[in-house]
Formats: sequence, C-alpha cells, structure tokens
Amino acid sequence: MTDGPGDGLMTPLEASRQVIRLVRAHRDDARHHDGCSPGTIARAERELGLTFPPSYRLLIEEFGTWEVPPTEFLGVYRTELAGDVLLGSVAETLDARAAGLPPELMVVLLDDVWIRVVLDTSRPDANGEYPVFAWNPGVVDGGLMEKLADSYGEFTLAACRRMPT
Repeated sequence: MTDGPGDGLMTPLEASRQVIRLVRAHRDDARHHDGCSPGTIARAERELGLTFPPSYRLLIEEFGTWEVPPTEFLGVYRTELAGDVLLGSVAETLDARAAGLPPELMVVLLDDVWIRVVLDTSRPDANGEYPVFAWNPGVVDGGLMEKLADSYGEFTLAACRRMPT
C-alpha cells in the first residue's frame, strides 16, 4: 500500500495523518472501527497507568482500531460480547504484564511469531513520542529486542507502506 514517491522527513503526527489517508484511500483492503472518544482514551490511559503518545492517540481518535491486511493494529475498542472491557492495546498490555511485561511498556501490535511490538514510555522524546521495540518475554534483561522505530507514527506508516495493494 503506497502513496507515491517518498515524503522526505516527516513528524510522527504527519506520519499518522498519512496512515489515515492511506487507510481511507484503500477502503477495499483496509478496515477500521469508529474512533474513540476523549473519555474512552482517558479511561484507557488510567487503566494502563500510561499516556498515549500523540501519533498513537491521533490514530485511536480516528479509528479506534484498524487493519491493513495482513496486519491488525491494536488500538482501543469495545465489543458487544466483551461489554465494558477495553480491548486492543489495553487488554493486550494488561495480559502481557502477567507474562513479565515491564510496567513502562505498552503493547501496540502482535506479530506473526508471538512477539509483541511495544512503546517504551520511559523514553519520551521532546514531543512526547516513545520509541518502538520488539518485546519477547523469553528474552533476558526485560525482553526488549530490537528497536523498530523512533515513534509510533513512523512505525505504522512504514508497516502500511509494506502491505500489498
């Protein structure tokens, strides 16, 4: 899923805005829920004890959760079956904490080999963005593996651009 020539350097928020345009432009392939209200986002942050970075918050506000096959991006959402439980990043982060996820990490994606993609909230940059890492509970020293991106916006845009059209 591409949108033409490279955009040069862009901020994490600009990258998230580009993701929104890509998802909306590829309605036949990409899917999304309705966005989250400020109240739902505030509740999610309280339950996690963490703050969403601006680039992730923008996508959650817009879509709640979204999919660009074959990748399902974790956002924040509820279903009729789960009732009032916040699913997506909230449920996956809380579940992963039971497997040893450090409290400063937030799960934002599950990949094909059961490694979680996380934001490290202990390392904010000047704009409140967090670096993106792969995390695996089987890895010593906190489970952090390789750094995937400097921000969620950058990570998600790169992932969307790799998807087939």
